[in-house]
Formats: sequence, structure tokens, C-alpha cells
Amino acid sequence: MAKRSSFNIMLLRAIVPALVVIVIAGLGSYTVFGPNGARAYGDITRQLAKRDVQLAALKAKRAEWQNKVALLDPKSADPDLVDELTRKKLNVVHPDEVIVPLN
Repeated sequence: MAKRSSFNIMLLRAIVPALVVIVIAGLGSYTVFGPNGARAYGDITRQLAKRDVQLAALKAKRAEWQNKVALLDPKSADPDLVDELTRKKLNVVHPDEVIVPLN
């Protein structure tokens, strides 16, 4: 009987360290194989490069729009751009049309 109780005590003492080892192994595997783990690093760098290309395109588009806004400033509007935009808005532009400024 004494052997059985010592075995039970030894088993109970081993449960907590075994659970700790299982938890640490689970966290370690998540660190390596998880969505943000070490194995996903290549995927993340590819996505970052793709987003950098998109960001550069958006920055170029933004610079283009900022230039248009500056040209349409009411204090010093570019007459050619204003004429072009009003003709497009009023739908009086034809594909074969040539505009000759008078001044």
C-alpha cells in the first residue's frame, strides 16, 4: 500500500511541471509556426514590398491631385485648366476639337 500512495504522490507532483512544459511547448510552436511567427516572415516581407509599391502609386496620384488643386486656386487659377474642366463638365468637348487661345 505504501508503494501505491508514493506513486500517486509522485504522479501528482509531476502533473504541474508536465502542464508547464506543455504550455511552454505550445507557446513556442505558436511563436515559430503562428501567423506572425518566424516562418511567416517571408510572407510578411512580400506583403510589405507589395504595399510599398501601392503606397508609391498613391503618393504619385496624391501629388498629381495636389498639383491640380494648386492650379485651380481661385486667387491664381490656370485659365487653360479651368477651360478644359468646364468644357468637360458642360459636355461641349469633342475628340477632334482644337482649342486656340485668343490672348
